[in-house]
Amino acid sequence: MILKPDSDGVFTVSFLLIPEYAMVALLSAIEPMRVANRMAGRKVFRWQLLSEDGQTVQASNDLALVQTTNIRDVEAPTNLFVCSSFNPENHLRQETISWLKKLYRGGTHIGAMDTGCYLLAAAGILKNCRITLHWEALPAFHEDHPDVEVTNELYEIDRHLITCAGGTSAIDMMLHIIQTELGDKLALDVCEQFIKTGIRQKSDKQRIDLAARLNIHHPRLLKVLAMMEQNMDDPLSTSQLAEKSHISVRQLQRLFQSHMGKSPSCYYLEMRLNRAKQLLKESHLSVSEIGIACGFSSAPHFTSSYRNHFHMSPSEDRVRSKHH
Repeated sequence: MILKPDSDGVFTVSFLLIPEYAMVALLSAIEPMRVANRMAGRKVFRWQLLSEDGQTVQASNDLALVQTTNIRDVEAPTNLFVCSSFNPENHLRQETISWLKKLYRGGTHIGAMDTGCYLLAAAGILKNCRITLHWEALPAFHEDHPDVEVTNELYEIDRHLITCAGGTSAIDMMLHIIQTELGDKLALDVCEQFIKTGIRQKSDKQRIDLAARLNIHHPRLLKVLAMMEQNMDDPLSTSQLAEKSHISVRQLQRLFQSHMGKSPSCYYLEMRLNRAKQLLKESHLSVSEIGIACGFSSAPHFTSSYRNHFHMSPSEDRVRSKHH
């Protein structure tokens, strides 16, 4: 079983709301349960919203749901999802971390949506587990927690740990849970209620593929771009990229100039600098650690490259982002 049922056979799912959580992920998890109850003609799911202090929790869209209960006023949940999105490291409270540790030791089935994994990592719950989270937060999380196995899947189920990438991937996660616990027919009936043509598998991509994202359809160029994305920390030279793509350096340069309007090395550098900008905003890594993670051989080289591109140093940009 993915979820643990109560003594009456109903699955109770609790959601711990962390400030700046993404409401779309929460509702994408709750609505399939609501529809499953209606289509089944009986209560198969119930749910509750929890907060750290019993107060309403403001989501990233500045809205708040009013029916929240203090985590100190409820019995230990049987199934719990931590809902977090933006700036998760700013919302790590020791009391909550201790509560999560106690629940996990007590056998609660624990999950996380979007960046809820940050709280689970702080609670030591992710050791020897396979997890996923939102693609945008994945690089920073991986740098902060290199010992945790992180995938690009829509959701992951590893024993009693359930994680999903957030957004509408929560629908697919819940449909999979309904399918597993209650059968294919109910899952498909619920799926159709959402005007979906099918249940996405967990291995479906989180992001739009490169071809659609960049409006590029040249197979060798796409192969090189994918290699660049996969080798940020240890950049490949233009000659290595050409060799692995089975074309000459000259052909590769022409391809980039024609489709991207710049050389391969210039495009690769911008890609790494954009990753660095993301890590400066979303991780607590030092500037020098971020430079290394993005393939720069030294801190001065990283700083000068960053300043040339963004017209400010990495440290200045980090301070600026904290004030916006």
